[in-house]
This record gives sequence, C-alpha cells and structure tokens, in this order.
Amino acid sequence: MHANRRALSAVFILVAAVALCLAGVVSAQAAPAFEQGRIIRSTPDVLPLRERPAVANRILNDRLENLLPGLMQETGIDLWLVLAREYAEDPVYFTLVPQPSHAARRTTMLIFDLKADGTVDRLSVNRYPLGEPYTAAWSGGDLDEQWQALARVIAEREPERIGINVSDGWAVADGLTHGLHQRLLGVLDKDLRERVVSAENLVIRWLETRTEGELAIYPQVVALARSVIGEAFSNQVITPGVTDTAAVEWFIAERFEELDLPIWFHPHVNRQREGGACTDEDAFCGGSGVILPGDVLHTDVGICYLGLCTDTQEMGYVLRAGESEVPAGLVEALATGNRWQDLLTDAFRSGRSGDEIFAAALSASRKAGIRASIYTHPIGMFGHAPGPGMGMWDNQGPVPVYGARILHPNTAYAIEGNIKQAVPEWDDQNVAIKLEQTAWFDGERVIYAAGRQTAWHVVR
Repeated sequence: MHANRRALSAVFILVAAVALCLAGVVSAQAAPAFEQGRIIRSTPDVLPLRERPAVANRILNDRLENLLPGLMQETGIDLWLVLAREYAEDPVYFTLVPQPSHAARRTTMLIFDLKADGTVDRLSVNRYPLGEPYTAAWSGGDLDEQWQALARVIAEREPERIGINVSDGWAVADGLTHGLHQRLLGVLDKDLRERVVSAENLVIRWLETRTEGELAIYPQVVALARSVIGEAFSNQVITPGVTDTAAVEWFIAERFEELDLPIWFHPHVNRQREGGACTDEDAFCGGSGVILPGDVLHTDVGICYLGLCTDTQEMGYVLRAGESEVPAGLVEALATGNRWQDLLTDAFRSGRSGDEIFAAALSASRKAGIRASIYTHPIGMFGHAPGPGMGMWDNQGPVPVYGARILHPNTAYAIEGNIKQAVPEWDDQNVAIKLEQTAWFDGERVIYAAGRQTAWHVVR
C-alpha cells in the first residue's frame, strides 16, 4: 500500500492536492456546528524528495524578489549581511539559499543591497559560488582574500545602515557568531563600522511573513500532519487493552519517516480517564500507559515540509463496551474548546501586541465561564517561529519580548491552549481538552490551514 502511495506521488499536482486535502469528513457526533471544522481521514500524496527542491526554490525566488525589498524598506536596512560557517549556520541561512542545501560551504557570505529603485541586489562572496538566485561578487582565493572582498563590496555600495544578525531577545535573529562578528568589524573601516546595526526586526519580519505561494501550499502541509493523527487514533493502530501510548507515538514518528516528512519534535501521546486527577492547578492533565476503553486520548505532533512547519494537537476517545458514541459530556467539552478557539481568534487585530490579544481572549473566556489556558505561538519556517507570542503554558500573563511584538497580516500561528470542564459521566471530574491547529491571519480573520477538530476521533 505504501509503495503505491509513493508511486502516486510522482503524478502529484500541488494545487489540485491542496483542494483534495481539504475534502474531509465531518463526524455525525451531536455537537454545535463550528466554522472550519474538519476531520481528514486519508493521507494526501507527498512529493518525492527529488521533486521538492523545485517547489522550495520557486517559493524562495518569489520571496527574495517580491517580499524582501519591502521588508528592508520597512525596517530601515540598506544592506543586510548573512554570514555563516560550515556546521555553525545562522538560523536564517537555510531560508535564504537554494535547495538542496545541507550546510554552508566553508565560510559563506550573503549580501542583500537595497537599491534606490526599490529592488535588491543579491550577492555572494564565497569560495564556491551559489548560483541563482545570487550573483557572485567574488569567488575563489583564500579566506583573507574573501574577507577583503566582502569589505570592498560593502564600501562600494555605501550603505547608511548595515544590518547584521545579532539580538538579545530572539535566538533566530542572533545567528552571527562571535568570531565572524569580530572578523567583520576588523575588515571594515571606522566609518562603516559605525553604520552596523542589528537586523533583528528584518529577520523576524522575513521569517514570520507568509507569501501567497506559501499560503497556497500550507493546507497540504497541515493536512498531512492531521491525517496521520487520524490514522493513529483509530483501530488501525490501537487495540484497547493492548496498545500503549508509546506505541502510538512511535507509529506516528515512523509513519512520518515513511513519508519522508521530518518531525521537529518527537510525537507525544497521553491518556486521561475517569478517576484520574485533573485539577485547575494542573498545567496538563494525562499520563502514559496502556490504553483502555473509556480513555480520552491526546497527541501533539509537528512536521516540516516544503519549508513550512506544523504544530497540531487533537483529541480521541476509546468507546466502552456497549457505547456507540462519545459521551455527551465529552462532546460538550470539545465544543467548549472550539468556543475558546473562537474567542481567541476573534481577538486578532492588526497592530495589536501578543500580550493584548492574550489579555482580550483570556478576559472573554472568563466572562463566558470557560476555564482556559492560552499558549499560542507563531509558526512557519520554524515550529516555534518569531512573532507575537500569546501567553505561555507556565505564564498566563504578559510575556517578555515575545508578547510585545505586534500582529501583522499574512502571518501564521499555532492556535494552542486548553480548557478544563467537568464531565457529568465522570462524576463531574475535569477533562482537559488540549487543542492546537495551524492557521494564518489574513489581516481580517484567522483561517485554519486545513480546518480544525470539531468532532472526536473515535477508537471502537
């Protein structure tokens, strides 16, 4: 069966697959209807490894040509330097170079020069030229010659503000190593050294902004992650009384490996059950072990594909003997989780900070009588990407640095958090509904990339 899937992927047409991946089946469970609800039951086709670089490079070229110039103008950077050494690459490096790329070659120097006409010259100063989409300003020679060539190119361009990747608060914007930093300052004359500034804001805007081309394929990427959860939370994988949570975790990990989809953290699976502890003071409820009838299941998974990452948490239920549907109390608890999602995403406004969105959503949840915890984060080229953060699981208040960033259109988020609700069928014991779905903000509303869970996965 898996060999057939790989064969089909050879004739995969990306745009058509995006539409197909959204054709999920909504469960018949009795629950309030929520916008964008969808369960994906079949795994979309995946491009073979050899076909992925062409897609990634098309996206890269579009970003460099049409996105970067505006971001450099917005952030006031005239010339941006990204310097990297083999096996000590700047985090932003791989988002700027053509694929396939596995490491910087020796010392790699990228120069982005904003010209008066609003376009950006893309130059490389490398021992080995990168080729398109870069023009080699210098190649060959030894390391000392390379550094002198870099200084010469910068001086010729006469930039007012030279951006380098140094930052106190953002790891992804702090990729210039101490050694490279010192060497750079050593080859620049005094006047140019005084023009060197942090490119922190440019790096964050580059990494957080999603283009039209990326948003066209994001549904496919998220659908792949969600479909594997659907496989995992089924009798295809789980035999109640036999299968344990670790086995389901490894099924998910191995399934992604089979599809050549890298995970950015090991999948997590846990279970809650009647009689277990779940108080308001517990940040997370649930434990590991053998899965039994009546268990509530939860998983957290993340993959990266075609340069875009996902972060997904969904819930499942294992029917007891004699049950034909999920208990009403659990159905209502999931609906409360969906209401909480709506209250959070309703608070998204361009120009609001992450802290402001968090505060508005938490206040609305409390007014609605929902016991919610919010820990939503940006996502995109990294699973935990830069941008406005909205709470943390261990800090339900303002978040230093991350919470101060403001919301921009065309940015993506993992809509993440949990609610706790008493379940009548469990003698009013709490259940934690832990949800997370990848979505983007288009400037007006939040759109779930491949829908969201509004009905339980059911193991029979």
